[in-house]
Amino acid sequence: MVQKNNAGRTVLITRFSAVGDIAMTLPLLYSLCRKYPEHCFAFVSRERFGQFFINKPENLEFIGVDPDRYKGPVGLFRLYRELKKRVAPDCVADLHDVLRTKLLRTYFRLFGGAVCAHIIKGRKEKKALTRQNNKCRAQLTSTFERYRDVFTRLGMPFEPEFHSLFGNGKGDISDFCSFIPPKGDDKWVGIAPFARHNGKIYPLERMERVIEILSKHEGVKIFCFGNGPKEEETVNRWCTKYPNTISFIGRTKFDGELRFISHLDVMVSMDSANMHMASLVGTPAVSIWGATSPLAGFLGWNQKREDCIELDLECRPCSIFGNKPCIHGDYRCMKIEPEHVAERILKKLRK
Repeated sequence: MVQKNNAGRTVLITRFSAVGDIAMTLPLLYSLCRKYPEHCFAFVSRERFGQFFINKPENLEFIGVDPDRYKGPVGLFRLYRELKKRVAPDCVADLHDVLRTKLLRTYFRLFGGAVCAHIIKGRKEKKALTRQNNKCRAQLTSTFERYRDVFTRLGMPFEPEFHSLFGNGKGDISDFCSFIPPKGDDKWVGIAPFARHNGKIYPLERMERVIEILSKHEGVKIFCFGNGPKEEETVNRWCTKYPNTISFIGRTKFDGELRFISHLDVMVSMDSANMHMASLVGTPAVSIWGATSPLAGFLGWNQKREDCIELDLECRPCSIFGNKPCIHGDYRCMKIEPEHVAERILKKLRK
């Protein structure tokens, strides 16, 4: 555990999901910890997300827990007691603001005497952005700013300064040399074609056409990312059909993927966790947006709006998370020509 400095405060930070949202906390957390070295910070989340915390500041501790072991008010009170004993926070920063974290911070406020602040998600303006009629298409506050605001209200203002988990360098990928050829002068393109919700998935037959086009370019190698047997089956089929296409599925865990992504020249992804993972290691991302929109404030850290591919349709955005069924039934927001996507990727490589 981080050793508490008598001159500083101890801050407990909570965020239990999801992958992309956890990744978005790191540029702020690392900047915050370096701004306030006299304070101690403890980030509580699911155990597997600890892999993201590469080269973390010395005054930042990751605490992995299984939230399913602490169900209901009684279970969460038990978690409160365990965390209070381990961390004894002066402040609680709730970056999630769901029922579980609301109750947890309430316990710390009532019984632990902690000062608490939580993220303001902007639900009203997000609803206005995604409603079916009379949409209010304004750029909403980014999630990064919403996270930073929590700490500002706790008396810790700061300016974010973050480039990569690896500083100005790259991650070590020597353990992947058995299936990844030396890079040399090649351009490496990562493609993450999958997402949790249909409203975020570029049709796989169109993505396959993108891979076909890229594979014909000399000096371009394509690495496909995904998770699970079904996605692996799709990617393996592509790797068999198209030269210079390699599957990265099942090769490593989050930390290994981050190390490898740091060597890519560009990551091609949906509005998904892979965009945020690329952002954590300073890799530019060409992102494809369907039912969702960068207007909602979820564009990756230091990514450029000009690298977002999207159609200007009256019906979009219709969802913040891409989980709503298409009102037209055809996800026309994803009918983006593969040739256009491929050209945007090649343009990025030429830069």
